[in-house]
Amino acid sequence: MSESNGSKSSPNPLAIASLAYENPDFLNSPDGRMLRIMAEYTEPMARFRRERIQDTVVFFGSARFHALDVACQKLELLDNTGSVQPAPEAEQPARDSSPETSELRRKRAEAAVEMARYYEDARTLARRLTEWTMTLPGRRHRFVITSGGGPGIMEAANRGAWEAGGKTIGLNIMLPFEQIPNPYITPALNFNFHYFFMRKYWFAYLAKALVVFPGGFGTLDEMFELLTLDQTHKLAKPITIVVYGSSYWKSVINMDLLAEKGAIALKDLYLFKFADTPEDAFAILKEGLTRNHLEIMPEPPRLDTWGPGAPIPDEPAPDAQELLGPDIAQTRSRKDNGQ
Repeated sequence: MSESNGSKSSPNPLAIASLAYENPDFLNSPDGRMLRIMAEYTEPMARFRRERIQDTVVFFGSARFHALDVACQKLELLDNTGSVQPAPEAEQPARDSSPETSELRRKRAEAAVEMARYYEDARTLARRLTEWTMTLPGRRHRFVITSGGGPGIMEAANRGAWEAGGKTIGLNIMLPFEQIPNPYITPALNFNFHYFFMRKYWFAYLAKALVVFPGGFGTLDEMFELLTLDQTHKLAKPITIVVYGSSYWKSVINMDLLAEKGAIALKDLYLFKFADTPEDAFAILKEGLTRNHLEIMPEPPRLDTWGPGAPIPDEPAPDAQELLGPDIAQTRSRKDNGQ
């Protein structure tokens, strides 16, 4: 039928529809949230396998502390954890060029140098721990130093591992203010998360030890979350927890009072150990990691037993997970949990 008789003309050809996983409007919408969450699980997993990471030692601590040389030269604090913007002038530590200093500035100046000691201790501990772990046999990297990827204690931990020549992980987070990754993270292990709970998952899941340096709200949150998981036996494997800087932490939190008042059990005080020097912390970590994760090591599968002419083994061949890691724990059953 012709158009003059009232028929419609043929529509224009349609463009090829975008694939669902290439549609940014969908991926960034509430409907795509599950895919974004899953991506923050599967993408890190793929990278850990590719980089042959078996397990980690996690360092927590304040993002506000500087290296000692920086603290002495630029006594400044940041207005937000990890922010690149300086704090208000009235809150800045004292500087030599300042004709007058308020009491607050003097206290900030003293604290800046005091806290810089923790930066240097974290750096030393991470370097020494990495030097030791690099001597361990196996096809996968053991007890890799991991941090939140930002400045302060996070930078110190990554820096120490980098100075030792080892791989080191940074699990950064998108924040309303800018937090850039520190330069000491292994590039292939530099992560950025949108969801705090997925970042926390990767902190906890591969960790065989935790070192908690002085810090603020974020450090307290992360420390107590891991302590709670250990206390409630939700961690499938033993974890060694070192709380670094006993004078700082005992002035911030009275753990003995919690036990005295019955808020926690007396045995919960043994979930962690205090340390005040890199040497003491390293000794605690080495002993705990060796006892819990190295003394009874399964014989690694041998590739040369799978070739032509080899007898057919009774057990299945190891998959990529067993060969390349990371160390994924089995889910605890109700029986394992005492139910």
